[in-house]
Amino acid sequence: MSFLGINASEFLILVVLAVIFFGPERIPEFSRKAARVVFYVRNIANGATQQLKDELGPEYQDLTLEDLNPKTFVQKHLLDEIQADLDDVRSDLDDVRREVGSAASAATSATGAVDRAVRAPDS
Repeated sequence: MSFLGINASEFLILVVLAVIFFGPERIPEFSRKAARVVFYVRNIANGATQQLKDELGPEYQDLTLEDLNPKTFVQKHLLDEIQADLDDVRSDLDDVRREVGSAASAATSATGAVDRAVRAPDS
């Protein structure tokens, strides 16, 4: 189990070090301060995200922090838009492939019939 990138054993080590350095009397005070800092940083991050959404416009209202990863951003907002076009092209190519295949089999059967007709008089 991991919380904020810290697993249980690392958390236990941090608690023991805090008790050693600050003493058991001051631990609650530092815990409250740490909680306030986390709350403050989270509010700043949420505010920055909301400001970014507001500046980008209504088409980006579903923006999340994960979307700000350049690879994810490109995939979501650029590649998804052309995916429908790519699917249409793929469908057209499949149709052409089927038509060419049926024409090839018709040509093969016609060639076989001509070949049999040419060989038949020789027999």
